[in-house]
Amino acid sequence: MRSIRRQLLSVVLGTFVLAAAVLGFAAPASAHDAAESSSPAQGDTVATTPEQVSVTFNKNPLGIGAQFSIKDSAGAEWADGAVEIVDSTATQKLKAGAPAGAYTVAWRVVSSDSHPIEGTFGFTATAAAAGTTAAGASPSAAIPTMGTAQPGTVAAPAPAEDASEPFPWSLVIFAAVAVGLLVAIGILSKRRLTAGSDDDETEQA
Repeated sequence: MRSIRRQLLSVVLGTFVLAAAVLGFAAPASAHDAAESSSPAQGDTVATTPEQVSVTFNKNPLGIGAQFSIKDSAGAEWADGAVEIVDSTATQKLKAGAPAGAYTVAWRVVSSDSHPIEGTFGFTATAAAAGTTAAGASPSAAIPTMGTAQPGTVAAPAPAEDASEPFPWSLVIFAAVAVGLLVAIGILSKRRLTAGSDDDETEQA
């Protein structure tokens, strides 16, 4: 009897340890997406103001809800048009004639698991882009910036296969472990009842 109880306790503890280990390994897979690099890179000094800036992520962001704000040192907004997302890279064009100087880029996208992520980076241009009419001139038409009530339109290409929400394999594995635990308990309980019946027959004999 004691041997059966010990076996049952060992199976229960082992199953819970296995379930905890499986969920622990599965947790990193469900982590949110993250930015891997930007162009220009954080703190870079470029020869002229670029025509566009971009951020590359470790997974493909969704093609909805993306926003970029590109401001010069005077606070003028230079982002032009919609954010373009191709595979894992989100790109934002700048208006023509952006002046030389320091720029701050703030971005926000919807990650592949449907959670919004955001960040900032900065760079400096030593010369103005072609077409600048006056140093430090502000763009003629402002566009909606981050935090406004009406965000700008966002290009929405056909979603890539990797952009779909990941399947919750950790839940499936946990359910399978739980079923295995119930089966093990049932088998050991049946053996315990059978052993008890044999003991009773032996005592009666």
